[in-house]
Amino acid sequence: MKELNEEVSRKLELIREALSETEATGVRLKGTDWFAWATAGASNTVLLTAETGVAEVLVTAQDAWILTDEIEAQRLKDEELPANFQVNVNPWADSSARESFVQDVANGGKILSDRPIPHVEKRVPASLQQHKRVMMSSELERYREVGRKASEAMTEVLTAAKPTWTEYQLAGAGAEALWVRGIHPALTLVAGERRLPLYRHATATGEAIGRQAMLVFCARKYGLYANLTRFVSFGSLGDEHAELHRHVREIEAEALNLCKPGTSLDAVYHALAQAYDKHGFNQAILQHHQGGTTGYLSREIVANPTTTDTLVEGIPVAWNPSLVGAKVEDTFVILQDGKLENLTFDPNWPSVEVEGRQRPVPLELK
Repeated sequence: MKELNEEVSRKLELIREALSETEATGVRLKGTDWFAWATAGASNTVLLTAETGVAEVLVTAQDAWILTDEIEAQRLKDEELPANFQVNVNPWADSSARESFVQDVANGGKILSDRPIPHVEKRVPASLQQHKRVMMSSELERYREVGRKASEAMTEVLTAAKPTWTEYQLAGAGAEALWVRGIHPALTLVAGERRLPLYRHATATGEAIGRQAMLVFCARKYGLYANLTRFVSFGSLGDEHAELHRHVREIEAEALNLCKPGTSLDAVYHALAQAYDKHGFNQAILQHHQGGTTGYLSREIVANPTTTDTLVEGIPVAWNPSLVGAKVEDTFVILQDGKLENLTFDPNWPSVEVEGRQRPVPLELK
């Protein structure tokens, strides 16, 4: 608890530095991502698909508040919030009371927000956005837990899967395995044998998965996303499919090798483009996004040819190069020595070494 309170205190300092930098009097954080960051992993989420939740953070030079309504306040106090915040409760049917409170607390001055009200609030500065994207040591400890549990859930589900299961059943089993570990199944994509070559973002259907399947997780706990993709084959994968998976692993290695402090995201994108060309797939980079940085969003920044944002120590990344019927994805963080730590590695999943890293291969079940 002491470490958590220290983390929140440091983040309040960073928010107040943004106040000073911009001559604003209040910072208002509404998104599920920013709420989790500012509160060291608390959740304002009720509806999983919503970008904003049932509470928000308001910070001034003197005070730090959680703004919520009378439906949510007691549960948040009992189960979610660190001790660093006061709580302001408005009637659920009177949202204008919250707006009046914000104006009063901010003394009518400039208010910054992650999701600003047009013509009323201004967007938080890039300096604060960068602080959100770089993990502190305490955040990284939580991230390790999320990655470990998410990868264990993936292994558990695909080891138990049957070719007669529908894609819905596989997605549901994945979601259940995450929920029992206290993790939000923010995304569970499934493609069975027929749909796997057709779609990169294959949402589940009632079709039987058949001889092979892909399962994708964006798994969220403490606001942090563990992103990973795995494949299962019932019987031998076959040489053609095995070769596709080899290609994507080697293409991914080009991106992972560049994930060091000082590398720009567009440099990684161009390296991936060259890797696809080298492996004989010169249009593949246009057929799916390649990933980028992750953290409190499944992708904080998606790399493209013009993203000049620079990688630094403490930034998590998740690349997902793909070909027709093959893909590879894990969540890594850049450590102090410039090395990468795989947060979603499960030693119980089959893997091969690529460029000094253990990378997943499809699970072949008899």
